[in-house]
Amino acid sequence: MYKIEKFRVVASLPKELLFLKELAYNLYWSWDHDSEALFRRLDSNLWESCNRNPVALLGSINQNRLENLATDDGFLSHLERVKENLYDHLNRQSWFDKTYPEHKSLKVGYFSMEYGLAKGLPIYSGGLGILAADHLKSASDLGLPLVAVGLLYQEGYFQQYLSKDGWQQEIYPKNDFFNLPITLEKTKDGLPLTISVEFPKRNVKAQVWRAQVGRISLYLLDTNVAENHPDDQIITSQLYGGDNEMRIKQEIILGIGGFRALTTLNIHPTVCHMNEGHSAFLALERAKFLMEQNKDQNLSFEQTKETVRAGTLFTTHTPVPAGIDEFSPDLVDTYLSHYYKSINLSPTQFHQLGGVHLKETNGHFNMAIFAINMAGFYNGVSRLHGKVAREMWGYLWPNVPTNEIPISHITNGVHIRTWISADMAELFNRYLGSKWYRSYTNLKQWSRIQNIPDEELWRTHERRRERLVAVTRHKLKQQLKNSGANPLTIEEANEVLNPEALTIGFARRFAMYKRAYLLFRDKERLLKILTNKDMPVQIIIAGKAHPRDNNAKKIIRDIANIARSEEFRQHIVFVENYDMQTASYLVQGVDVWLNNPVRPREASGTSGMKAGANGALNLSIPDGWWDEAYQNNMGWSIGLGESYQNAEEQDMMESEALYHLLENEVIPLFYNRRGNGIPRQWVAMMKNSMRKTCPVFNTNRMVSNYLEKFYIPCNKSWEKFSTDHFKTVQELLAWKNNIKLYWNEIKIQNVNHFNKTNVKVGDQIQVHADLILGRLLPDDVNVEVFYGQLDYHGQIINGQTMVMSLAEQKENIFIYKADVNCNHTGQHGLSVRVYPKNDNFLNPHEMGLITWYNE
Repeated sequence: MYKIEKFRVVASLPKELLFLKELAYNLYWSWDHDSEALFRRLDSNLWESCNRNPVALLGSINQNRLENLATDDGFLSHLERVKENLYDHLNRQSWFDKTYPEHKSLKVGYFSMEYGLAKGLPIYSGGLGILAADHLKSASDLGLPLVAVGLLYQEGYFQQYLSKDGWQQEIYPKNDFFNLPITLEKTKDGLPLTISVEFPKRNVKAQVWRAQVGRISLYLLDTNVAENHPDDQIITSQLYGGDNEMRIKQEIILGIGGFRALTTLNIHPTVCHMNEGHSAFLALERAKFLMEQNKDQNLSFEQTKETVRAGTLFTTHTPVPAGIDEFSPDLVDTYLSHYYKSINLSPTQFHQLGGVHLKETNGHFNMAIFAINMAGFYNGVSRLHGKVAREMWGYLWPNVPTNEIPISHITNGVHIRTWISADMAELFNRYLGSKWYRSYTNLKQWSRIQNIPDEELWRTHERRRERLVAVTRHKLKQQLKNSGANPLTIEEANEVLNPEALTIGFARRFAMYKRAYLLFRDKERLLKILTNKDMPVQIIIAGKAHPRDNNAKKIIRDIANIARSEEFRQHIVFVENYDMQTASYLVQGVDVWLNNPVRPREASGTSGMKAGANGALNLSIPDGWWDEAYQNNMGWSIGLGESYQNAEEQDMMESEALYHLLENEVIPLFYNRRGNGIPRQWVAMMKNSMRKTCPVFNTNRMVSNYLEKFYIPCNKSWEKFSTDHFKTVQELLAWKNNIKLYWNEIKIQNVNHFNKTNVKVGDQIQVHADLILGRLLPDDVNVEVFYGQLDYHGQIINGQTMVMSLAEQKENIFIYKADVNCNHTGQHGLSVRVYPKNDNFLNPHEMGLITWYNE
């Protein structure tokens, strides 16, 4: 093999256009319509063929074109406007600086397996990555001191196409990193910056790339390094590719390698945010780093673990146990035994952190349980998902009532500027004010949507629907060409769909619980709906199945074949290779966004938020975000969230409800035209959809919630635990050990309540409890009355608590009292409980110890 000397060729930009390179390497352009329009203005066809990647565009454009634009006053004026807006975004005093000047020590490290920043940076698969990217964009908008970490995939997620029989096929095109909007980090000597992670019998190197997202730096690790063994070079080859062994390798690189990359860059986060459990191994590296940095303190793992927990947040997006990564203990030991032994952990101690000893894990190392054990703060991603997560992980806090499990929630959002169309942004500029995007959560501002004339809003939307139909036809023609269809069939694609018909969009990852098949259960009824000459309806569908999910692939095949059939092909199109660009056209152009998962399997869902922000009306099962957003003047709910024991019965009932809504409410409302052919009632609902979605279900609100609810408290506890020679954590651990040692000595001997009979609404019941605390003290415990209405099993439902106060002590008996208000009629009950209390707890039930009154 001959030796190759490498060199890089870059665009030769005239000095007047040098800013284009700076802009290309800052993904600010991905959410600023004016910036994107500037690149499109260079060469619109080339922009599309380069996958809307400005770095590739500048490397491919004709030099003469650049020279001409350098003297084009109109283009230069456009460039200066974009430059001014970017610099204003980067340099103006941020919301965070103005609102929280006292928290300058805060530094958030955000870790995620994927990021969906732009089509031209294909390192994402779906909702998790889109959410992570929108999180970074809003962090930039708000000026949060946040840095992000991920992996840079050589092949990314697969590209999808369908065979002639409709079966999903996958291809993995290679990413050319030097033509992506990322920069290779260098050492002071100009060499690529690399980190090293210990694997069995070898070290694995990863080089570090940076994607600049407005103010936010995203560091991406890449193991395709010549010094690595070939097996290690492909660790960052595919997103969610390979087997369990490949997955644990990736998660070690992301967690351990990612945290190591930050410290190598001299970045020391006070708060680490795990976006799902993939990155949970970062907590190990953080503990090891603390131990090495404080060798003179001779810290134990338990001490560093407590400190790490104080500065770590875990966000779960998964509503079912089957969605969590699990590894066999043998596999964990193969890759991590040397690591956990280096911080003085035994195999048993480490395995217990991953829940191997619990019957619920069937002897597997569970990454979510590991994340929970290594974090001090936890949340789900919608109100309903928070409830589901508390039920799902309740066994980790035995005897604690489900509603008190310390898993909170912050409902997801979307980055509005990224997902609304340029047409809609222009309407917002006109009627909400040109800087509407600086106050996303201002309800008064968003109420001005009512001032948009119906005619303007409807015509804007009609243009977008026409654009969606044109794009869909173009994509369908390309799909047909690629599959070898005959020229006549390809030509007929020009007549598929009707630009004026009611258009329903369904696009998401294909999985069984998302039930893409629900609308197709009664094909005869569906055909009647679609082919009504007076009120025609059409459906555009897109989505990928995981390469190993054959059941989901069968659903795609069946739907694709229905769409290709003679009776349906004018009215249904399956668009291959769902990506961010296709998603944008869909959420901006459809009239109705359909979502019908099995409740409560949708943790949050954000595609419906994107559609709602664009004025589309959601038609959805009340799951995820729609469970808390739905109002009958902004869309429709399929059912009321009923529970079913039988899946077939549920499909039957909810498909019937779906057909009924379409036939009797959705379609008639869309075609109810009075005056100028405008569906006034429909437009009123569009305005309500935008007015109620935009100010609440956006990532600026979401990120500010994370800041106030988690990042700031996390930062405070980190500073408290990690300073003063770890005095606080050492005292807390000693106290915890004492509590564990003597907890079983606690006994609730008697509970008495007075006014037992003829209690009226508004009365109080006096409750007395006699406690033996053994060698513990009253200051060590919380004593509470737990009370509420009883269900038909005689169990307390929706229990409330009231702290009992120490009234007196008789030798070793402590007598506690409380007065309980009786505010509702019905059968009620009460009990008394005791659990540990410490001002340094991160949550009230973090020890999982609780003693109930039990005769």
